[in-house]
Amino acid sequence: MGTLLIAVFLLALILINVPIAIALAVVAFGAMVATSGADALANLALTMYSGATSFPLIAIPLFILAGAIMNATGISRRLIAFASALLGFIRGGLAMINIGASMFFAEISGSAVADVAALGSIMIPAMKKRGYPAPFSAAITSSAASLAIIIPPSIPMILYAAMSDTSVVQLFVAGLVPGVLGGLLLMAGAYGFARRYDYPVEELFQVKRVWKTFKDALLAFLLPIIILGGIFGGLVTATEGAALAVLAAIAIGLVYRELDWAHLKQAIIDGGIQTAIVMLLVASSALLGQYLTEVQAPQKLAQMISGWTSDRYAVLAILNVFFLLVGLVLHSAAAIILVVPIVMPLVLAVGIDPVHFGLIVTLNLAIGQQTPPVASVLMTACSIAKTNVWEVTRVNVWFIAILMFVLLLVTYIPAIPMGLVEYFYR
Repeated sequence: MGTLLIAVFLLALILINVPIAIALAVVAFGAMVATSGADALANLALTMYSGATSFPLIAIPLFILAGAIMNATGISRRLIAFASALLGFIRGGLAMINIGASMFFAEISGSAVADVAALGSIMIPAMKKRGYPAPFSAAITSSAASLAIIIPPSIPMILYAAMSDTSVVQLFVAGLVPGVLGGLLLMAGAYGFARRYDYPVEELFQVKRVWKTFKDALLAFLLPIIILGGIFGGLVTATEGAALAVLAAIAIGLVYRELDWAHLKQAIIDGGIQTAIVMLLVASSALLGQYLTEVQAPQKLAQMISGWTSDRYAVLAILNVFFLLVGLVLHSAAAIILVVPIVMPLVLAVGIDPVHFGLIVTLNLAIGQQTPPVASVLMTACSIAKTNVWEVTRVNVWFIAILMFVLLLVTYIPAIPMGLVEYFYR
């Protein structure tokens, strides 16, 4: 009953627009006082500090900073030019270019919001100028950007690894096939729209132009090799790889001569603000996590659902529905921090691999970024496109259906996410 009251109070605070981090801290504070008295508050600061100083979490501010620096160094423009030369001959070419550039940018930023902000500010106006409807332009940009939390490096994956004590490197490897599969299926969906509504072809395929744009973007292509090659090769941890990403982004910006002190300063400020938001969530959730652990809420949840069924696929179906609902009202970071520690005992009890489950959680929250009322990525795309969120959603529902199909494949065909993990690590 106490856990249910906490959930009700937390949801009520969120619905009246109390910041999620503050809401978490308030309900945790109240629950501790109600059950253990004022003595429970003695370790409050220590609990918050310990929760926010996990070593893997250091990668988050570094990847955010790397993405902010790359946004200021012309990398987005060069990636789009290469994708245009490679895919522009297909009908609806700008939509294909949008998805292709987003898939590549995802390998650098790890953030869907950074992806949609960096590429959307270029691609959406270009698509509207070429006659694409604003709702379609926003929908394809938003859905493609959510690949950024499936394709490594992924900030939500780093958070999940910290909350579940799982290998972040194995999570990154598991995200490769679903991320590429999702991108190809989104391209197929965009091509269907292009054929139906006669969207334009951008340019003829020319090997000379592909080679020229490839050379212009060559340094940008080195970034995922440096980051993912070092991590997958065992040369660096994910955290050290994030630090390499920052250094490489600065070096490339200097070579391109598009990074000056003003851009660097703004990137540091933007990265600091985004990091503070995430870390405050982590710290405040540690308080609630401690209370839930003391009252054994995760274990009780596991026992309750196990009493209904012990079949892992039935449990996965229940958890999929649960996370899809959570994604409607919580941002991905908040959802992972708040919910994952509660459901992990159940996941382990029925024999679900934590890495496999991590990909399921990540995909669910990628879909949540597209489903109002929260839908942070969708809202950003709508803001750039200057169009109504519900008009965009009427188009985006088709791309959400594609992401749902990928989720079902990942859930019920474990070889899709786990094949490479089994081959390299087990």
